[in-house]
Amino acid sequence: MTDAKPKPFIAGNWKMNGLKASAGELVQVMAGYAPALRAKVDLAICPPATQLIPFALAALGSRVAIGAQDCHAKASGAHTGDLSAEMIADTGASHVIVGHSERRTDHAETDAIVRAKAEAAWRAGLVAILCIGETEAERRGGTTLSVVDTQLEGSVPDGASAANLVIAYEPVWAIGTGLVPSNEDIAEVHAHIRQRLVARFGAEGEGMRILYGGSVKPSNAGEILRIENVDGALVGGASLKAADFLGIAAAYA
Repeated sequence: MTDAKPKPFIAGNWKMNGLKASAGELVQVMAGYAPALRAKVDLAICPPATQLIPFALAALGSRVAIGAQDCHAKASGAHTGDLSAEMIADTGASHVIVGHSERRTDHAETDAIVRAKAEAAWRAGLVAILCIGETEAERRGGTTLSVVDTQLEGSVPDGASAANLVIAYEPVWAIGTGLVPSNEDIAEVHAHIRQRLVARFGAEGEGMRILYGGSVKPSNAGEILRIENVDGALVGGASLKAADFLGIAAAYA
């Protein structure tokens, strides 16, 4: 391992929230993303699909990246209601979340499906933010690390690099619940993920950003983001308000 650490990255996943009026929150994020903060942390917002184009246009020149929350594995075709990675890139977005636990659960997405979506993201020139994490039952059963191993092996395609992949570790039981693993638990899992990435991808694995997600908010961000191998956060509810989102990023100020 080298001493060089990846530049931190805070991404906001708005999920199924946000109408046209919500653009004001993006404007406030851009206004608060001062040069001193830009030098220390990268920011991205992933709004609902209906807002991708206006958000991407509004964010031009701001260095706030815009991402989508999902993509289809195919570039085009008879897939009613889906968006291809190429369509997402065409909006001006640069990132896409794949494999979020809500997609895995609500839409029965397997590791193979997530892998195909990550490959689609790369095909379109997008950065894939690939989510992994255990359920409460798996945590209680002591299988967290084996679950993470299985998801990493099955979901992350060959050819991953620090430039095209971000890993987001989100314990399913901590998403939106207010529950947060102990610092020791977070450190253990992130160190394990780093070790696996380095074992598979060598130096590229050292540079890949590993985000923590699950009830991150301004009041706990400083503590969480100081943990070794935590290179930022994938933020849900707290990303809907500019003040909260910037409050999390301010942990790096």
